[in-house]
Amino acid sequence: MVGKSWCLRLMDLGQQEETFRSQKRSGYTKTLRLCRQRRFRCSYLKQIELGAMDVPAVLSIAGSDSGGGAGIQADLKAFARVGVHGMTAITAITAQNTVGVEAVETISPRTIVAQVRAVAEDIGVDAVKIGMLGTVETVEAVVEALGYVGEAPVVIDPVMIAESGAVLLDEDARRALAERLLPLAAVVTPNIPEARALTGLGEEASQAELGRALVEMGAKAAVVTGGHSDEVVDVFYDGSEVVEIPGERHPDGAAHGSGCTHSSSLAAFLALGRDPLSAARGAREITSEAVRDGLRDLGAGAGPVDVFNLSGE
Repeated sequence: MVGKSWCLRLMDLGQQEETFRSQKRSGYTKTLRLCRQRRFRCSYLKQIELGAMDVPAVLSIAGSDSGGGAGIQADLKAFARVGVHGMTAITAITAQNTVGVEAVETISPRTIVAQVRAVAEDIGVDAVKIGMLGTVETVEAVVEALGYVGEAPVVIDPVMIAESGAVLLDEDARRALAERLLPLAAVVTPNIPEARALTGLGEEASQAELGRALVEMGAKAAVVTGGHSDEVVDVFYDGSEVVEIPGERHPDGAAHGSGCTHSSSLAAFLALGRDPLSAARGAREITSEAVRDGLRDLGAGAGPVDVFNLSGE
């Protein structure tokens, strides 16, 4: 039986929530919004007490995939799967399908910054996922744009080559990413070839060694994903411990968007309050299921992952 004091407490909380909702334009609401933008977050219980619980908002700064398999389209689906509100700042528009990338048009640096500023000033940003960048100018624009998101954790997926083989990050942009963006990352999530390209280490380097090198380059933590390895093990390193995150290998043919899904899921879990290792484990689970349930019969090439199991199999 619930005690009388708790009943009165719950009634009081209900009254507070009703008062809060009826005063949406009050100074308190404005203060709460300012706190969200500047990352002064109440504790979970305190937010319940104040009636101020809201759905975390996560921003994807990435390219658009017209085929819907990767890029911001995959990110938005992963955000919804984890349970956060997704927002986007598009860095490039690609004309692509399951077979290949036919055209790429970059978005102006000014527009990239404007997209981030617009959502940050009104909605607030609880975490950021960064994907396709392409050029040095885009990297510099994103560095500037991150000035609007406060202390929101940043997850970087260093997209270099599309599933079809198209190059999506030129050499100069790769250096700029390593020098300018990597030190801002709460977590960086390269696959093994991407980690080698960023660190300059050869094929003899293990995933753990790659992770250590990425943290030495400035990232707070690294997850070197294992899709390109025989063991299919992700390796997490945060400067103190190396942790292996195992997973199953699923049939080929539906991995398009797996890297985007992994990094955006990880960012979403960070927004929900998980620590980086727990977020990496959750992201691995969701991505593995998405590859397992991937749409292998969609299109003539590599099918997209499916975070919602649309086929129901």
